[in-house]
Amino acid sequence: MRLRRGVPALALGLTLVAGLGVTATGTAAADDSAAGPAYAFRNPTLSVDRRVDDLLDRLTLDEKISLLHQWQPAIPRLGIQSFKTGTEALHGVAWLGETTVFPQAVGLASTWDPALMRQVGSAVGDEARGFQQERPTGWGLNLWAPVVNPLRDPRWGRNEEGYSEDPHLTSAMATAYGTGLTGGDPDHLKTAPTLKHFLGNNNEVDRTTTSSDLRPRVLKEYEEQAFKPAIEANAATGVMSSYNLVNGRPATVNPALDDDVRTWSSYDLLNVTDAYAPNNLIGTGSQKYYDTLAEGNAAALKAGIDSFTTDDSNSAPTTTAVKSAVTAGQLKESDVDRAVGHILSVRVRLGEFDPGGGKYGSIDKSVVNSPAHQKLARQAAADAAVLLKNSGGTLPLKSSAKNVAVVGPLADTLYTDWYSGTLPYAVTPKEGIAAKLGTSVTSSEGVDRIALKNAETGAYVTAGSDADGEALKESASGGAETQAQFDVFDWGAGIVTLRSAANGKYVGYNWSNFVNDQVQPNGWFVQQQFALEEQTDGTYLLRYAGYETREPWWSNPVYLGPTGDDGTLGLVTKEEAAHYTKDVVRSGAEEAVAAVKGKDTAVVVVGSMPAINGRENDDREDMSLAPSQEALVKAVRAANPKTVVVVENSYPTTLGALQKEVPALLWTTHAGQETGNALADVLFGDVNPAGRLTQTWYESEADLPSILEYDNIKHDRTYQYFKGDPLYEFGYGLSYSSFRYGELRRVDGGYEVPVTNTGRRAGDEVVQLYTHQRVSRDKQPLKQLEAFQRVSLKPGQTKTVKLKLREKDLAHWDVTRSKWVVESGTYDVLVGASSEDIRSRTSLKVRGETIPARDLSRVTRAENFDDYEGVRLVDESKARGTAVGASGDGAWVKFADSQLGSGTSKFSARVAGAAGKVEIRLGSPTGTLVGTATASGTGSPYTYETVDASLSSAAKDRQDVYLVLGDGMRLSAFSLR
Repeated sequence: MRLRRGVPALALGLTLVAGLGVTATGTAAADDSAAGPAYAFRNPTLSVDRRVDDLLDRLTLDEKISLLHQWQPAIPRLGIQSFKTGTEALHGVAWLGETTVFPQAVGLASTWDPALMRQVGSAVGDEARGFQQERPTGWGLNLWAPVVNPLRDPRWGRNEEGYSEDPHLTSAMATAYGTGLTGGDPDHLKTAPTLKHFLGNNNEVDRTTTSSDLRPRVLKEYEEQAFKPAIEANAATGVMSSYNLVNGRPATVNPALDDDVRTWSSYDLLNVTDAYAPNNLIGTGSQKYYDTLAEGNAAALKAGIDSFTTDDSNSAPTTTAVKSAVTAGQLKESDVDRAVGHILSVRVRLGEFDPGGGKYGSIDKSVVNSPAHQKLARQAAADAAVLLKNSGGTLPLKSSAKNVAVVGPLADTLYTDWYSGTLPYAVTPKEGIAAKLGTSVTSSEGVDRIALKNAETGAYVTAGSDADGEALKESASGGAETQAQFDVFDWGAGIVTLRSAANGKYVGYNWSNFVNDQVQPNGWFVQQQFALEEQTDGTYLLRYAGYETREPWWSNPVYLGPTGDDGTLGLVTKEEAAHYTKDVVRSGAEEAVAAVKGKDTAVVVVGSMPAINGRENDDREDMSLAPSQEALVKAVRAANPKTVVVVENSYPTTLGALQKEVPALLWTTHAGQETGNALADVLFGDVNPAGRLTQTWYESEADLPSILEYDNIKHDRTYQYFKGDPLYEFGYGLSYSSFRYGELRRVDGGYEVPVTNTGRRAGDEVVQLYTHQRVSRDKQPLKQLEAFQRVSLKPGQTKTVKLKLREKDLAHWDVTRSKWVVESGTYDVLVGASSEDIRSRTSLKVRGETIPARDLSRVTRAENFDDYEGVRLVDESKARGTAVGASGDGAWVKFADSQLGSGTSKFSARVAGAAGKVEIRLGSPTGTLVGTATASGTGSPYTYETVDASLSSAAKDRQDVYLVLGDGMRLSAFSLR
């Protein structure tokens, strides 16, 4: 019998006896029926722990190991059905057919409305349950959502999947969404949500080999704070480990999965790997951290992984490796039991072993895309829209102004992203506005239609006209024929897509030919991407730019040219590429200008294509609008001064001069099936916009450090530390109403402030409370969000808004003692409509602690530095621990305000790696040298030696101590005595 958390041994033993049924002699009564009520694991009146223990006792070792893979097989002898971890449910259930598609996650967070988020989560949870009667391939109740990685860098390709650059806002939204998914009762789960991706996962470039350096303050104050609250609130049942390394160690074997994450909840958690991540660990993978899969899987289980997501539905490599690890003594059966117990705990709470499937067992497919969910999708899409600019009351539009033109590349289409569900229907912006007005509207996509003619032969590139298209070829057809015409959609960074005029399908590569057969760009490699490269003679080369061309295994050429006698286009070298003239059959800008001239209003819808402008495995190179889209807006604006621009994308955008030129600007994510209706609701004032930005919108990419730099504190990332002038600040968003704030007052448990709607329309205000610590031992945020509330107010109405703030919320991580600390001092408490639009303020004097001078006579972990240069955080051993590694000679770490007393005579340190010197200096990296320790080198990054040095008499009093390291050296800990 295994003891589980919170269950006393005596109580557990008595429960076991009661569950089995006991004879007069005290022996357990036999039961031959797996489905019989005498089996404790099927008895819903017993505790979860008791039921899990009973089932574990009935499973063989092979059966238990079989449950460690994502695709868990049925166990017929016990009447147990198969189970799968991982149904995608980021903003609706995905990949199972038509379901309600809500706005992208970053859009949902832009509502700043946890109550609405919970409703959306509940709807998604219902729809996941809705498939349980038919159980289609890929279905399961362990949902992989939400994504809670803080959006510290807007260039991250997966920005659309997260919520905010702020960990508090992220965790609030994640907790709300997760609570909706679970149903709010952790003992009886509607679904079992999993938080993605633990930890430090915010770049796609080289994502399996880059290491995210998370110094203790960044780890504790920023990264963990996005994950911890949802786990603490039982709004999630586990985490997914990320692909990257953290401080030099693959996240798949991060001991924090057990050491930290499991301490955040009193419930068993089910932790999973990301897809194929176990294979990355080994010698044949990208990380090469372990020699064999058995060794890697054993390490992952010991670190806190319970379920291996790898090899698709083929569990054999995983189960074989785990069996081998057990046989070799790398794992004990108790290690397997612990992981399987976590899995079974979730399965029990899902009601799988309850009569009728438990509390939620009766939900059927009637809930999927129900009228109520459609209504909720429309509300969410409208509430998420952020009004960025509204000069001269351009918006809302008057319903009497029926002479409207809706133009732009996104005017009459809806795009889905990688984790979207299948749209059951699509209301485009054009259709939504037309429905609102009750009349048709003039429209144009505003894209050029071109024909490509071989400059040498005069032949045109042509496509097939049937629904499935045909392989592109060069033929003698004239450019006036639709088979030779293509609509060019510019997505920026030189990438375009080509839609065939012959059948309205996009051209893509199918590993053999280029065919016009796709409704929209899609797939893992997104093979519908091209570049038209202008040459010095005015001709163009057509380059294939599908995502697979960026992969290291790609060896084919990338340029297009005729490859056969029939002129079929294929891949050729640049020297062999065809040179084409680009005949503009129809100018998109001219057509759009003609559409908007004389209209009451011109609505221009521009933005991104989610499969192209950054997504999983692809970061953005820039955040600007595509050049032709910006040119289109300028042309439309010149033709019609009453121009409203809708930017529909998934990330902050550097709008540049465009922001100054147009009178009204509205931002929305790709907002799902109800996008058009929601936009119409906002544009015409049926919904008063109250969405707020969850990220800083920068003027330029130059405001950002490298996407691989994770130290927000040192490099002034996010609104918390950014000292420049943003285009739009965190928390920004306009309304059709105006709001007045009264005096901010302290009350029990926080603060309150009266807010009055001084406008003529009912509207919502998002009241935001920030704090700032005036004086601290450590660098502190310029502002930090502590609380917020979205409040609805009628014209003239005043409400007193209460915002929770406790003194412990003011804590930061003290690296000198590795603990949370609230320092004594004065804190500014600020409330307003954004991080910069502060309307009322007060101060709070706190009697907390004074962080004492460092005591370096105690062993000090090197990672607990105050500042650094030229070092990386690295793995002290493969199992656990973080050390500091020098990336070059002269690298240094600083330990500020260290008390050396009347004199310190000896320095001692644990070092590994290359031979070299550790210099102990005072005041600066080039300050007074008080000692030098010489290391002979261990030849291994994981083999440590102790080095010592005598210190000069100058090593006394309170000093800033610097340790200067030689190239390739690793330092784990040290002391000065």
